[in-house]
Amino acid sequence: MNIGAHVRGGGKLVPSLEAGVEIGATSIQVFVQSPRMWKPSQYAPEVLAAYREAQAAHPSVRQTFCHATYLINLASADRELYEKSVACLTSNLSVARGMAASGVVLHVGSHKGAGFDEVIKQIAEAFERALEDATPTPDGWPDCPILIENAAGAGGTVGRSLEEIAALIDACGGDERLGLCIDTQHLWASGVDYSSVVGTQSLMDDVASSVGVERLACLHLNDSKIELGGNRDRHANIGEGTIGPQGLAPLVGHPLIRELPLLLEVPGDGDGPRARDVIAARQVVATGVALYEGVASPTSVRKVVRAVKVTTATKVAATTKATKATKATKVAATTKVNKSATTTKSTPAKKAKKS
Repeated sequence: MNIGAHVRGGGKLVPSLEAGVEIGATSIQVFVQSPRMWKPSQYAPEVLAAYREAQAAHPSVRQTFCHATYLINLASADRELYEKSVACLTSNLSVARGMAASGVVLHVGSHKGAGFDEVIKQIAEAFERALEDATPTPDGWPDCPILIENAAGAGGTVGRSLEEIAALIDACGGDERLGLCIDTQHLWASGVDYSSVVGTQSLMDDVASSVGVERLACLHLNDSKIELGGNRDRHANIGEGTIGPQGLAPLVGHPLIRELPLLLEVPGDGDGPRARDVIAARQVVATGVALYEGVASPTSVRKVVRAVKVTTATKVAATTKATKATKATKVAATTKVNKSATTTKSTPAKKAKKS
């Protein structure tokens, strides 16, 4: 089991490994420059070398992935934006190679309604240029692939299906340096229901017949704020979305998935994945594994679902209890005041009647 998380980056890079350790992650994902700015971060060769050595020798964090900048749009009809995107991808890949990362995860971009067939050629050209022009991987270290991430399906986003991603790889002659990252929330939002063993097996059959299972390098493990087929990119903490632990378990427990790096990109409390998110993910994977080993009953699955939600439920219960207590105190005080007022008013009236 390899539960990872997106963690903060930084100029020296190595502290990112310890950020993963702090929450119990066994792999990490980082941005190597601001995700919403074009200006690339510059890293001295010794900084990259220090990271390579630290990662290779790390006792618990096994792999590092880099996420390319969100601004990249390789499907844009705007030539200036396209060239900036190619340059940005090339820079991100150069740094990732220097870090000996296991992959650069990429949102390809949007064709803005022009149609997928109209942009295949220019995207393939962008991949080929980046792979050729990026700084080579240091001798003795494995190469770093570009991992195309599936899209949630909004607008004209590219990669909204496995078939589109396979077509992009085919357009590059099946280059082995191109791979796949599956995002569970995006998959759900694009209408793929993997919330059962049958649904997951159908998905894995599609992966095998399109991109190829051997190209699947990692997953982004996220719950969804959006319903199945909602076509929007909105991540939720595990157990707080429309997929839920029960829906995620069949996918992450599948024999071809369970040992892959499962990278959390959940919001946490607003600052990204927390230790309890890693724990929740481990519980979901364990439940999924049990499904395929035939030892998970509906009752045990429900127990794990409850366990994943226990922190949230406890917080809600505590808040509710406090709120009820406050309301009860106010009501009691109000009632006491009202009774006192009623008694004060009624006493003279009774005495007047007797006299």
